[in-house]
Amino acid sequence: LFRHRARARRRLALRRHRILLAGLNGLVGFDRFRPGQEAIVRDVLSRRDVLALMPTGGGKSLCFQLPALLQPGVTLVVSPLIALMQDQVRQLQNNGIPAAFINSSLDAADIRSRTQALLRGEYKLLYLAPERLLLQEFLEGPLNRLHSGIGINAFVIDEAHCVSEWGHDFRTEYRQLARLRRRHPEVPLLAFTATATARVRSDIIAQLELRDPAVHVASFNRPNLFYRVRPKDKSSYR
Repeated sequence: LFRHRARARRRLALRRHRILLAGLNGLVGFDRFRPGQEAIVRDVLSRRDVLALMPTGGGKSLCFQLPALLQPGVTLVVSPLIALMQDQVRQLQNNGIPAAFINSSLDAADIRSRTQALLRGEYKLLYLAPERLLLQEFLEGPLNRLHSGIGINAFVIDEAHCVSEWGHDFRTEYRQLARLRRRHPEVPLLAFTATATARVRSDIIAQLELRDPAVHVASFNRPNLFYRVRPKDKSSYR
């Protein structure tokens, strides 16, 4: 009986792995995950709160973009930088994935149009600045209607070190993001950053009120980067 159950678990794990690889290939055309990505994706799909620390270029975005495509509802991504959200949305759209952003670069008509499209279920990911998401009129209006209609599968806090006053890029608006947990306690919170000491990680968990989060700290070893020391002579700068 034990061996039968063990074989059944292995078959289930293999089937899930193949499903994730198929989604990965469809999203970015890769046939394998980078180190650490699959474990994070699995925790996200199990609807756990997550804190993930990964180096720049380590593939943080895929860890919430792939689950967004594999679940019903929409993923709301909080990002502090307009250029960053525009770049990520452009890449998603180029891969045929319905995504959009709402920020101060848009006029009122564009914001209304994108909000209506969101409520019709036309996006799988929507990127917002924290100031926009936490507007009372947005919380009480579109966010509540989205939650009771299409559904919200996760709140993603990108650049989560901005939550901590012990971090290098503290932003007061990020401190208020715990309101999302209190308003929608059943929606997982996913925090991602490339820079956080142990003290900052603990502060992120406390400030966002993460519940028993899966904490992932990826290796920052970058084998493609290295130092080389060469002797200098008089012709070095000619």
